Amino acid sequence: MTGAEEFAEVDAGSPAAQAAMTAYFAELAARFPAGFDPTGYLEPDDYNPPRGRFFLAMSGDEVLGCGGLVWMDDATAEIKRMWIAPAARGRGLATRLLGFLEQTAFASGRPVVRLDTNPVLLEAIAMYRKNGYRDIERYNDNPYAGLWFEKRLSAR
Repeated sequence: MTGAEEFAEVDAGSPAAQAAMTAYFAELAARFPAGFDPTGYLEPDDYNPPRGRFFLAMSGDEVLGCGGLVWMDDATAEIKRMWIAPAARGRGLATRLLGFLEQTAFASGRPVVRLDTNPVLLEAIAMYRKNGYRDIERYNDNPYAGLWFEKRLSAR
């Protein structure tokens, strides 16, 4: 990866988006001590306008990862389904995708972003904290989450 990857907005129900989320969920099932049941987590309408937006990290035709934004309210976006394929990790792509999602949320008029994660995802937790996310109280009922974060955005 050279940083030449692109972030393409797609319909969350598209085959490429569903394949990326399926690979992400398979990784969660393998990493979470109690597994992960994706039932109800592949709903494309949750990530498409007017509720949000969904993006793929691409290098040419190759899908390297994904990430979505869900509009929680007029001031807050939630980052969801952020995932980078194992072969594309370790080169800063996740940080670039996170920054892109933040910029997109801010451009939509939402200066606050939130996200949740599972405590076993140590790499993600470290990245969020390194990028200015602060721990907050539980804001949703995600049974797989154990940590909740928030960041106030500003123009870059």
